[in-house]
Amino acid sequence: MIQLLFLVLFAEGIVALLLMVKIGPLRELVMKGLDQVKMGKGPATVKTIAGTMSVILLSSVTSILKIQNKGAKLGTMTPMDQVLWRTHLLETSLMGFSLFLGFLIDRMHHYLQKLNRLRGNAGASKEEFEKLQKERAQLKEKEEQASKEIKLLQEQISTLTQDLKKLKLEAEEKDKKVETAEAHVVSLQKQAADLLLEYDRLLEDNQNLQTQALGFRG
Repeated sequence: MIQLLFLVLFAEGIVALLLMVKIGPLRELVMKGLDQVKMGKGPATVKTIAGTMSVILLSSVTSILKIQNKGAKLGTMTPMDQVLWRTHLLETSLMGFSLFLGFLIDRMHHYLQKLNRLRGNAGASKEEFEKLQKERAQLKEKEEQASKEIKLLQEQISTLTQDLKKLKLEAEEKDKKVETAEAHVVSLQKQAADLLLEYDRLLEDNQNLQTQALGFRG
């Protein structure tokens, strides 16, 4: 029993050491092994073993107390009682330390799993952050390009506005010229009408003069 407990303690000590100190891929192998132990019926088996050891531990403690009480009543312990007391004390110490190491290994495995998950999440967050930075840079480039296009469009709009103003001015000037030409045409039409009236009057005067001249001849 004692040899088995020493073997268990030695194995647990190695496992605890490998969990605490990273030696090549050994920690990953131990973690995978513990993961396998905690799968399926593994937890129930471990709990059963721990429960059995706890019962044996309590039994050993009870035996130690009985031997001590017996020695206290007799005033001394017999050599056999001393051997039994030391044996039970050694077994109790080994089992207690074994249970403690088992609990320590379980907690270390649990927290290392959490640490690995956190590292994985941190790596994913870092990748996401880098991705967001790239997207931000792309958006910034697009924004700069859009800003340049907007400036170009504004310049084109300004040029078109100036051209439109020039066209409006030219149209106004042409309208003024048309109005002036129309007024000139109207004036010419009036002058032509006056000339026609004057021409008719002159024709009438000419006819009158011719009539008078014929009258004088007759």
